[in-house]
Amino acid sequence: MDSSSGLNKDFISKQPVVDHPLQQTTSKSSKEAEASGYQQNPRRMATIADDDDRLLVLHGYVPELQRHFSKWSTVSYAISILGVLGSVPATFGSPVGSGGPATAVWAWFIGSCMAMCIASSVAELVSAYPTAGGMYYVTKHVVPKEHVAAWAWIIGWCNFLGQAAGVASLAYTISQMILATAVMHSTFVDGVPSFTPTALQTVLLAILVLCLFGTICSLTTHSLHKIVMWFAPINILASICICIALLILTPNKQSAKWVFTEVTDGSGWGSKGFSFLLGFLSVAWTMTDYDGTTHMSEETHDAAIRGPVAIRVAVLVSGLIGWMLTITFCFCMSDFEAIMESPTGLPVAQIFFNAGGRTGGTVMWFFVILVQFFTGCSAMLANARMAWAFARDHAFPFSGFWGTVNRITQTPVNAVWLVVVFCSCLDLIGIGSTLTIVAIFNITAPALDISYIAVIVAYRWYEDRVKFISGPYTMGRWSKPANAVAVIWVCFISVVLFFPPVKPVTATNMNYAICVAGFIGLFSMVWWYAGARKTYTGPRTNDTIDMLSPEDPEAILSDYDIP
Repeated sequence: MDSSSGLNKDFISKQPVVDHPLQQTTSKSSKEAEASGYQQNPRRMATIADDDDRLLVLHGYVPELQRHFSKWSTVSYAISILGVLGSVPATFGSPVGSGGPATAVWAWFIGSCMAMCIASSVAELVSAYPTAGGMYYVTKHVVPKEHVAAWAWIIGWCNFLGQAAGVASLAYTISQMILATAVMHSTFVDGVPSFTPTALQTVLLAILVLCLFGTICSLTTHSLHKIVMWFAPINILASICICIALLILTPNKQSAKWVFTEVTDGSGWGSKGFSFLLGFLSVAWTMTDYDGTTHMSEETHDAAIRGPVAIRVAVLVSGLIGWMLTITFCFCMSDFEAIMESPTGLPVAQIFFNAGGRTGGTVMWFFVILVQFFTGCSAMLANARMAWAFARDHAFPFSGFWGTVNRITQTPVNAVWLVVVFCSCLDLIGIGSTLTIVAIFNITAPALDISYIAVIVAYRWYEDRVKFISGPYTMGRWSKPANAVAVIWVCFISVVLFFPPVKPVTATNMNYAICVAGFIGLFSMVWWYAGARKTYTGPRTNDTIDMLSPEDPEAILSDYDIP
């Protein structure tokens, strides 16, 4: 791995300048050009004090956002967007119910290793092109020019919709967690709680949570940097403390043999092996959104190296913490059947209350909800930056409005609230149909992972036709093997995640995610052929000035006043 503390002149000079011409400002008004730090003369540019902004200009975008994210806030953000302390308890019931404790334990371990291959592949590509568009923008530089629009359209929409479904599901899950606490504190008569939340209550609370996400994500980048710095430390420390507390307070813990070897056919498919495969839901839903950190690139110092490093560190740390939590929860399932049939609907909530009683259980559960809230904020930030990047490339209706940067906060506030409204609409579906809303949530991991491997496949498929200039973060000789593992794994696990989790299959337990995926695919294709292909050209970098020769990069740097 080649790394450095910042992007140097040699790295910038290696960029394919023909594809990254400098920004022409003649279309701007004098005041706008002056405010952005650029001169009216399209052949000259004011000095940019930061390597990241110079690189962004070479990629064809005017720096509009403030760079306040440091090395530690970037790593903290990357860890928080995975948010294992919130996500593992929310999804723990699925692998344990499908294949028993050993399924949950080993599915997480294997899934984390596979996640590292995907994350490393993503990190290598985005290191070369650190923009808010993430993998969507990378498409422009791994696909022949005549195919860029179609590839970018598919990848961009998969990424945006996958992230939106993830944000909506996080808000919905937080709502369920809060209401589960209310259930545990209600009066029980013959084992039946006096309070049972309705679908309407769950959805309305989820929308309130989304509004809180939106309010925080509308703050300045400097404020977000200060807030995000605390996300990972709280996540990690709370996870360790909760594991210790559960192991001390839980009586009659399960044996190590039961935890690490007990595999069951809880799915009813007649095969322990297939039930084991269904256990990958938890790790697949948690360990995704790897490029979320990349969407913050235009607000990060030394983004070309810090972003990729943060992605891999986050997967490593989250994989270990998630495995620790999963093993601990399995040890603490002293009464397996009773915990799986908990009135809260969340087995881990019952584990907490069994160990710590109402007071202790509530304290531990509070930190789970808090970390899940951190994850939701981080996910919305990534989704909003992706929406903003997509809008500035005119991929949305009314793109001019959604692609605007607020003058006060210097952040894309309009894009933030576009995500809030869109995710609220998704959650509203839960009032009428729990099956549909669950299906929408289940599309999160496949949609995001497919958007990643599509770029990886294009990169390898067209590598003889399209010259890709690597960034400062590369895997070297391990690149192709990691890419191959990532593609094979995502293809395999996507098929598994579309299967019904329980047999016999009925209208109430059917996995409708495949139907949602089919509808999204059909809708995007119809939209594309109905008119989008005539107006959408892919990432709209500024290609209006004279093309510059890549043969003399030093002359380019000096001619454009780039120090």
